[in-house]
Amino acid sequence: MSEKTMNMAKTLVSQMTLEEKMSQMIYESDAIERLNIPEYNWWNEALHGVARAGDATVFPQAIGLAATFDEELVNEIGDVVSTEGRAKNNQFQKRGDHGIYKGLTYWAPNVNIFRDPRWGRGHETYGEDPYLTGKLGVAYIKGLQGDNKDDLKAAACAKHFAVHSGPEEKRHYFDARVSDQDLYDTYLYAFKRCVCDGDVEAVMGAYNRVNGEPACGNKRLLKDILRDEWGFKGHVVSDCWAILDFHEHHKVTDTVEESAAMAVRNGCDLNCGTAFRHLMEAYNQGLVTEEEITSAVERLMDVRIRLGMLKEHPSSYEDTPYELVECKEHVKLSVEASKRSMVLLKNDGLLPLDKKKVKSIAVIGPNSNSRAALVGNYEGISSQYITPLEGIQQYVGDDVRVYHADGTHLYKDRIHVLGEERDSFAEAITAAEHSDVVVMCLGLDATIEGEEGDAGNEYASGDKLGLRLPGLQQELLEEVVKVGKPVIVVLLAGSAMDLSWAHKHTNAIIDAWYPGARGGKAIAEAIFGEYSPNGRLPVTFYASTDDLPDFDDYSMDNRTYRYFKGTPLYPFGYGLSYNEISYSDSQISKEKASIGDEITVRTTVKNQGKYSVKEAVQVYVKDVEASCRVPLWQLKGIKVVELAPGEEKQVELTLSKRDFAIIDENGKCIVEPGEFKVSIGGQQPDKRSEELYGRGADIFDIELMGEVQEVEY
Repeated sequence: MSEKTMNMAKTLVSQMTLEEKMSQMIYESDAIERLNIPEYNWWNEALHGVARAGDATVFPQAIGLAATFDEELVNEIGDVVSTEGRAKNNQFQKRGDHGIYKGLTYWAPNVNIFRDPRWGRGHETYGEDPYLTGKLGVAYIKGLQGDNKDDLKAAACAKHFAVHSGPEEKRHYFDARVSDQDLYDTYLYAFKRCVCDGDVEAVMGAYNRVNGEPACGNKRLLKDILRDEWGFKGHVVSDCWAILDFHEHHKVTDTVEESAAMAVRNGCDLNCGTAFRHLMEAYNQGLVTEEEITSAVERLMDVRIRLGMLKEHPSSYEDTPYELVECKEHVKLSVEASKRSMVLLKNDGLLPLDKKKVKSIAVIGPNSNSRAALVGNYEGISSQYITPLEGIQQYVGDDVRVYHADGTHLYKDRIHVLGEERDSFAEAITAAEHSDVVVMCLGLDATIEGEEGDAGNEYASGDKLGLRLPGLQQELLEEVVKVGKPVIVVLLAGSAMDLSWAHKHTNAIIDAWYPGARGGKAIAEAIFGEYSPNGRLPVTFYASTDDLPDFDDYSMDNRTYRYFKGTPLYPFGYGLSYNEISYSDSQISKEKASIGDEITVRTTVKNQGKYSVKEAVQVYVKDVEASCRVPLWQLKGIKVVELAPGEEKQVELTLSKRDFAIIDENGKCIVEPGEFKVSIGGQQPDKRSEELYGRGADIFDIELMGEVQEVEY
């Protein structure tokens, strides 16, 4: 915000009655005709495309975008999303449609840390790493909001603040207990980047309590940290109906008036829900002041002014043409994003297939022809969907016979209500027997992996009970493998799954995530070698839930690659290619340095294959002599470099004092003198990555000298 727009907001709010002010603090804000303020519904979604407002370009789900490791791509997608949002909003306004999902305040991105693969909403996030999440969250926010703070293209919202990642079924009464070290080290980092680097306009609170206080009325989070420590100037919105939880489930207040007042007093400006309809009663009871109400409404009116909703401050985007919605260029970008998100987990040499040598192919599995498995949740509608089956059919045309069978229901033991158990197994096995090669499309979709209330798995409210393929999918896979044909597994899911058996017994595995409306095209072209998959895992794939702490435990001990002490099935940062990518001549600018010196890491990356690739060069740092518990390794640098066949480039990344900092047990961000390790390569510097790649990352020893320094978090 600027002084100009805030002064406009203050002038406007000063003309409102107390009742009128309160009417603006509900997500369904009333019109104030005498002040030329139109009605407005703040609730809108744009997680991976304009959502729930009709047709729009549907990009890969956020977890798939995270697998690209590419800030520039995510920023470009954010820009496209807000372009389509503006184009649609312009038309809605002309026709007097002010309904839900029609506005310009997008409740995205979700920058919670995907700390546990059982969490159903993890696919809405950018994965398990705070650094990667922060980088991609900021990129998406900047794409959505545009370059001019006083002429916002749209308003983004970082959610859910904070310490929020399941269990879904307990979220309305759950108390996430977390140490100050884990709070600052893991759970808050991406939010700070969104606020301080991304200038995000809004922050949404979470349902749960954090160390005893409900997140949407948490003084420490919303006032002490968000506003006082970080200097956040935007508005805070509650998660939907979360404030009612204060008295109904958390039991920290006794009445709805007390709950509404607690939220406002502690920094919540806007209520998605109904609790703030009781603010007048709260005021009459002396629970909240008019000054607190006024401050909240000034922030809300400021963003509406900067979005061009009031005639006195028009938007430069009000003529964005409707023809841009799902236009050719945007669809092309969505398919490119799908391709970039594909992670090749295994390949024994079977891939890519040569279309000229394949006479028949079987496409089998509950996700083989599923539109739901393309899009994840919080999605828009596409004018065209291309499932894996359709993508393969379109690619091979009449030259190759394509057999198909669902084989089994996604999670039930039969496809047809009146059928017997395994009622489609025979058809799947028959299809496999008649084919030269089999593509098994397995996994999940957002009907069973998602948000409580949205996902339909009655047994876990959207969360997963474990990592195994649900229903009879694993059994179907094993029966098809027995046929003896080459088998390619395509996983469509938003989270890590136990693929231990598949890794041992199938020829190739591609993780396609929820790849977007036309994701089947990207899958087919990957299988047949039109491009090389080059994505990287933004999460750890564990071999079993036996390796994990209790789901309710919010300590980071033994969670994510940063603290996990076991051997993963597939590590964070891992992903194969059809090409051989080599790293050579790696070097570091200083082996001894003073705390505060910048240190440059260089390497030469060469593409030794026949495909153009975009290689994600990764730099990790480890504090060897830390005075407290610290991550095993921490991602501290990413650079995506485009390489033509045979091309090599020198890549350089610079590490600052903050990159060597740790969070101590009191939540302080400090740099200590001592020994550090720095790695550079296309992977994490762990033994499992080295085993899977057949090579290791280059690792350097560095000694930092000087006194302990506290640095900006």
